[in-house]
Amino acid sequence: MRQAQVLYKDEEAGLLTQYDDGSFTFRYHDIWMADSKKNGISLTLPKSKQEYHSKTLFPFFYNMLPEGSNKQVVCKHNRIDKNDYFGLLITTAINDSIGAVTVMKIEKM
Repeated sequence: MRQAQVLYKDEEAGLLTQYDDGSFTFRYHDIWMADSKKNGISLTLPKSKQEYHSKTLFPFFYNMLPEGSNKQVVCKHNRIDKNDYFGLLITTAINDSIGAVTVMKIEKM
């Protein structure tokens, strides 16, 4: 299992988890949910107390990934398998993202 904090404008909005079977969940933090001024991070992941589940990386996060030659360079430089979408996401979306959402890997203790 791997996890990452999802930040919206540098504030922790939710938690993205990849399980050992390759499936994913996304859940908004309770504090984020309690603040009526906070929006959802995307139209496809609206603010909700429900946990979102997917067999593949959610399209919103998939669209944050590098493509083409940029993807090849990132994968080679960081020794990431080209099909490891979560690995690509946590490597690139902490600094190199367009918009208000960033993704930060949670290190296991």
